[in-house]
Amino acid sequence: MVKFNPLDINFKNPIGAQKAGTNANFRLAFDRPSAPEDVYLCLTKNGEDQVRYAMEFVDKSSEGEFTYSINLSVHCRGLYTYHFIVHTKKDEIYIGSDEELNAVYGKGGEWQLTVFDGFVESEWLNSSVMYQIFVDRFNVGEPRLKTKKGMVYRDDWGGVPVYLPNSEGKIVNNDLFGGNLRGVIKKLGHLKSMGVKAIYLNPIFEARSNHKYDTSNYRRVDSDFGTNEELQELIKKADKKGMKIILDGVFSHTGDDSIYFNKYGTYDTIGAYQSKDSAYASWYRFTDFENRKYESWWNFDTLPNVDENNPQFNEFINGPEGVIDFWTRMGLGGWRLDVADELPDEFLDNLYRATKRANPEAVVMGEVWEDASNKESYGKRRRFLNGGQMDSVMNYPFKEAILEYAVWGNSQVLSKAIMTQKNNYPKCVRKNLMNMLSTHDTARILTVLGGKDLDADVKVKAKSKLNQDEMKWAKAKLKIAVTLQFMLEGVPCVYYGDEIGMQGHHDPLNRGCFVWEKRDSKVLKLHRVLGKLRFEKEDIFKHGEFEITKSTGGLFFCAWTHGKEKIHILLNNSDEDFNFVPASNLVDILTNKSYDGVVKKRDSVVLIKS
Repeated sequence: MVKFNPLDINFKNPIGAQKAGTNANFRLAFDRPSAPEDVYLCLTKNGEDQVRYAMEFVDKSSEGEFTYSINLSVHCRGLYTYHFIVHTKKDEIYIGSDEELNAVYGKGGEWQLTVFDGFVESEWLNSSVMYQIFVDRFNVGEPRLKTKKGMVYRDDWGGVPVYLPNSEGKIVNNDLFGGNLRGVIKKLGHLKSMGVKAIYLNPIFEARSNHKYDTSNYRRVDSDFGTNEELQELIKKADKKGMKIILDGVFSHTGDDSIYFNKYGTYDTIGAYQSKDSAYASWYRFTDFENRKYESWWNFDTLPNVDENNPQFNEFINGPEGVIDFWTRMGLGGWRLDVADELPDEFLDNLYRATKRANPEAVVMGEVWEDASNKESYGKRRRFLNGGQMDSVMNYPFKEAILEYAVWGNSQVLSKAIMTQKNNYPKCVRKNLMNMLSTHDTARILTVLGGKDLDADVKVKAKSKLNQDEMKWAKAKLKIAVTLQFMLEGVPCVYYGDEIGMQGHHDPLNRGCFVWEKRDSKVLKLHRVLGKLRFEKEDIFKHGEFEITKSTGGLFFCAWTHGKEKIHILLNNSDEDFNFVPASNLVDILTNKSYDGVVKKRDSVVLIKS
């Protein structure tokens, strides 16, 4: 028998990630070998040699259980791993971690210890609801804008986005339905009804596509969306309703049709494509300038890569009068960084400082698809969550775990994802995690839960809609998924239209128009009820403790506790009803009925005191 788990305060205090320079107590208990001589905690910082720390004997119980302890302060932030070694006269016994982070004799992996420092913490986001808007498809505000040559301005709001290549074999994403910033302003009341505090806009800077990830001008709102002044108006009106705007920052590449590259001579400036003497020439990586060959993002030649470590580019984005400063000082709530794992550490350091310099309350969130605490990219271990680079990240691991539970009833996968993040991520990061079920890069949650073939031919997918039986099944699972999205640690981020039951396969079919007249009232009510709970119980989500109380098969129970207040979250994705009898006088807020002690099969329940 051996006992240790970093998420049990009896064995590691505090649990989870550790702030640099603070003490943590590690306790290890075991009942063999019978005569240990020395016990060590073996700690290794990424890229460095292992260091052994001798643990002190604490106690030997009447049952022969030994307990050893050590108070350890780690002063350098970074990624560490550790295990234990027990020495006897004859043996050296290794003690490592199993998949549930429990200790096992003679085998197992390393536990992770994230040591952090340098976060400029902001609390405005961490109890709230976020809402993501793909501006062209959300809502048309008058007047509708049609300002550019070469764009296809459509008048069939709700039509299928263009998804087939053109005559040259390219998907150019140049069809526009007319959504704009004034349209967002008109719908702030709708967002307020879901408890939204943060509105995350997909890119809005001048660009030649409908998605705007091909920036043409970092200092100008795209003319089809509005003006810089209208963004300022949106920021001010959202602020009056208790909401802040988060912009999508695309800094790993620009568009080829931009002020900076100017491949087609659209702009009066001399672009990097036109001359080595361009003021922007050093931003880009040409492999053969004479033949105009250059590095581009994932080999899309419309998206030339920039050298983010170039001093001129860095100053342009992160300098005292740079792009980050220019927009953040307007009153932004922060930035979501596109493909953050493709941005160098030094650039991220500078961007974080620039953001906090302009507004200490503004948040920086990164697009990272894996565990952001130990992520490697381009052969290098990243330090996203060690402090000074990001406040938090998009939570794709939770998205996949929620789907695994909602579709298959696998509570073990869900529990493991939660426990892993609780161990690996600083608490201030976990509080701000962007918990989403759909994004502009993934198929919509209802389509996924309806069992549609995501690998089907694109022409089939473009016409694909859930039938009546599929819709009934998908909505039952959606209730479970959305309950988890809103009730787990982090910030639920609703992709525009998910709250009314929109469907859609992968890009660009997941970027359809929000048809306001076709709202599923039950799905909308679910989002509003859960959003209202987060708004009204702000303190419990901001300052409370989250714990898993039961996880087995299709059953997953968890709770939030803050002082005398407690919220029970009960999910039963199994084939049988389950009796659960907590304290009396509880109301299920999802049905607004007194709880009768039964969690129905394929259902979720959220209980608060009546």
